[in-house]
Amino acid sequence: MNKINVNRISWNKAIYLLIFIFFLCLNIQVYAALDDISSLEYEMYVDYQTYLDQYKDFTRPAREIVIPAVNYSRTDAEIEILDGFATYDGKVLITPNTGLVEWEFYVEEAGLYNVALEYYPLEGMGSKINRSIYINGEIPFGDARYIEFHRIWKDAGEIRKDNRGNEIAPHQIEAPQWVEASLADSLGYYNEPYLFFFEEGMNTIAFEAQKEPMAIGKIKIHQVKESPLYAEKLREYEEKGYRKTEGIMVKVQAEDLKLKSSSTIYPVYDLSDPLLEPYHHAEIRLNVIGGVRWQEPGDWAEWEIEVPEDGLYVFGFKAKQNLVRGIYSSRRLYVDGEVPFREAETIEFKFSNDYEMVVPANENGEPYYFYLSKGKHTIRMEVVMGRMADIIRRTEDNLYQLNNIFRQVIMITSATPDKLRDYRLQERIPHVIEELGIRALELKGIADELALNTGELGGQVAQMNAISRQLLDMAEHPRTIHKRIQQFRDYLGNLGNWLMDVKKQPLTLDYLVVASPDMEMPRVKPNFFETAKHEIKKFIASYFVNYDMIGDVYDDTEHEPLKVWIAQGFDQAQLLKRMIEDDFTPKTGIYVNLELVQLGNLLPATLAGIGPDVALGMQSFDPINFAIRNAVVDLAQFPDFEEVKERFHESALIPFTFRDQVFALPQQQVFAMMFYRKDILHDLGLGIPDTWDEVFELIPELQKNNMNLGLPVNDLNARRAVAPGIGMSTPQGSLSAFPGVMPFLTFIYQRGGSLYLPDGVKTALDSELAVEAFRQWTDLYELYKIPLQYNPQNRFRTGETPIVIDNYPFYNLLQVFAPEIRGKWGFTLVPGTRREDGTIDRTIPAGAMAQGVGSADMIMAASNKKEEAWEFLKWWTSAEIQSRYGRELESAMGEAARHPTANMEANKLLPWTFDEINAIQEQWKYVKGIPEVPGGYMTGRHLDNAFRKVYNEQEDARETLLDYVRKIDEELEIKRDEFGLEIDVDVILEKAKENPELYIWWE
Repeated sequence: MNKINVNRISWNKAIYLLIFIFFLCLNIQVYAALDDISSLEYEMYVDYQTYLDQYKDFTRPAREIVIPAVNYSRTDAEIEILDGFATYDGKVLITPNTGLVEWEFYVEEAGLYNVALEYYPLEGMGSKINRSIYINGEIPFGDARYIEFHRIWKDAGEIRKDNRGNEIAPHQIEAPQWVEASLADSLGYYNEPYLFFFEEGMNTIAFEAQKEPMAIGKIKIHQVKESPLYAEKLREYEEKGYRKTEGIMVKVQAEDLKLKSSSTIYPVYDLSDPLLEPYHHAEIRLNVIGGVRWQEPGDWAEWEIEVPEDGLYVFGFKAKQNLVRGIYSSRRLYVDGEVPFREAETIEFKFSNDYEMVVPANENGEPYYFYLSKGKHTIRMEVVMGRMADIIRRTEDNLYQLNNIFRQVIMITSATPDKLRDYRLQERIPHVIEELGIRALELKGIADELALNTGELGGQVAQMNAISRQLLDMAEHPRTIHKRIQQFRDYLGNLGNWLMDVKKQPLTLDYLVVASPDMEMPRVKPNFFETAKHEIKKFIASYFVNYDMIGDVYDDTEHEPLKVWIAQGFDQAQLLKRMIEDDFTPKTGIYVNLELVQLGNLLPATLAGIGPDVALGMQSFDPINFAIRNAVVDLAQFPDFEEVKERFHESALIPFTFRDQVFALPQQQVFAMMFYRKDILHDLGLGIPDTWDEVFELIPELQKNNMNLGLPVNDLNARRAVAPGIGMSTPQGSLSAFPGVMPFLTFIYQRGGSLYLPDGVKTALDSELAVEAFRQWTDLYELYKIPLQYNPQNRFRTGETPIVIDNYPFYNLLQVFAPEIRGKWGFTLVPGTRREDGTIDRTIPAGAMAQGVGSADMIMAASNKKEEAWEFLKWWTSAEIQSRYGRELESAMGEAARHPTANMEANKLLPWTFDEINAIQEQWKYVKGIPEVPGGYMTGRHLDNAFRKVYNEQEDARETLLDYVRKIDEELEIKRDEFGLEIDVDVILEKAKENPELYIWWE
């Protein structure tokens, strides 16, 4: 018996030894393969405050150095020198949107200086001009890479009315002029312009273009003049004998802007208040400016006023800040281009649900006096963060540090720790626990300061206090941290959301008042009877006014208008209507009635015979859905279709194509790209994977640090949605509803496979190639534990998923909603598959639009204006119109609303940087369209079912896939038979050999 036990023990040892050797060899292979992925190069920069601290012992010399721009010392840009450009007195330097220009100059006394640039915004993409700054060959601090220079805009004309009495906002056009601007923080975290250190002797300064061209007149190294205190200004008034004016009141409507720094600041309407000027209870009156369209630091609006006599005046602003509760919005006030006194650097507008008359005044409520001479003057209000700037900057820094702490904690505990285990965090990472306590106390201090500044304890202050209290409790009880990992993650998400809220500085203005001190300001709050009358009239009008019709509405007998439906937002519809009125109709003579509708309205309207001529923004499955029932027009029949289709990547037309017929034009197209955190990969000594083999080798390295890879996820609500379709292709089954399936299609396409057999008669998913791709897909989640459901934006911010593959508009979300990691991430091509010949296949499927967002533009078969409708579609999808629409939409709604146009040329004309558009265009080359076929609604649904069965029930991948493929094929056969299409596979395959272009249109 003992002998047997000894033998068993020996065999067990041998087995364990073999297992150990196997995994050792496996690890050696992994590390050897990882060595092939070069470590990511990433340069860390200090922040601005740290940079200033390095030179705190140096003074600010009262000297000025002026460098003519044409006296540059070196450049790699394609520059041009012009004399007298745009009325400039002398020669100027024309710089493009790429390249670097450097100047050399002598400094007599070392110290900290401001830098100002005299520039003229040249015609470009309509976005802000962006430059990186080098001092003596180096970026001085991180945010010096993102210096912004504003363009100047104005209304193209007067506000006009449509034929229903509604006012229409004028088009925004540029009004370029020479501007001297000091280099400052584009995020508004510092209220004063940047200071730069220059040594005694020869120095260099260089500007590297990141976006947009500009002309440069001169560079000035100097000290910005500080505004006097109001008390000093008041003494100056007394010394000069200025007197208070009497009996004068000048009112300027806020919508009567002279100039503005952003095209988002244009007149809008507010129907909430009967005392607004102008006012109508039912018709649209453009009576205010601002709100969310005037909230970004640095954006300014300027008005012109005229006063009848010299003297002292007070200012009043009828304003409302009702969008960020518990926080005030701040504006810097300029009179004739200068801040008159220091207190005008920050005029605060507190939260209120109603309009208030805000008169700039001291803490005792005594209004400030402003001296104006007789005649015309300008008043400018610039968005600043004021007293909130330091609070926001410190909070963002704490958020970044807390994300680092969270990442270090989950490196030990994992993102889903065992709650019964003691991870001994206090012993293993005591410095991290200590840092957590420090950060929690800093947040508590910030909350106290915020309460002091705002005078409120609720809202934003309460949220900050709750977060700091919970984090402090975690620091004091580190043995509970692993039990509260999800709470920790939620706190960081809440803190990020808190930052997004308080960073906004929205303000709505009705009018400005310049008045004598003895004049009483206008009443701005309606009484009970005025409000009641207003609400009753609005209610009655709602039964008679069609608010879905946009702009001018034309009578059928007079103009025979084209009826166009758009299933998008109100802002998009308004913009399109304005473009139709000022471009399409004048060019073609075709009038258009534009109506805003819901996505599901097209089917019942078509069945009732009251549908449109053109439907815009339909979902990708709609064209084939309607075409199979002869409800839409084949666009390929138009003689110039071949010319029009060259505007798009061939993949964009695939979902709308059946055989040689094309039933829609694409308005938008998205596709995946790989986003990565430079700082985290650099810290881990990892590089950017180029192939899926490298991805699979990289995942264990990430997971060793309890991080992971992020892939597209399914919208679970899509499975529960009510189908608006008519039985062939629905959101529940269309592949567009299952972005999580995209990795599977990627693996198939990169292996040279296909989704369907010719003509969509059957799937091509029963091949060995498809089985291998399916197993690779399920292995990602089953073996490698890639998260099935997660928030890509938050996980990328925290660093839990330092590599995320998502549609390229994810870039816009990060730019807007994750400023704390600005400069710490990048994006590149999706990994490819290495083929037997050594080449890398980078084919990827076209991406899915967000749920409820459509891309297909089609002509309805019932229309009797098909030629006019085709002219409209050609105009709408042209590069000129799509690029204009994209730029103006982004100007109106912000960078997060960047239009992912399907027109490849138009995409180049949107406000991307040179490197960004190159990466996007390169990835676009490898995009393959996903065909929509009769019965195809089962494909996405059953692929998702097959995946879940393998993942949840550990079923065999091969057998599960083949079972569901049979179900898909059965539905394809049923639908083909229903619509009179061939169902014999052999017949179709034979026809495909004879005419592949007709039967394999997606290849």
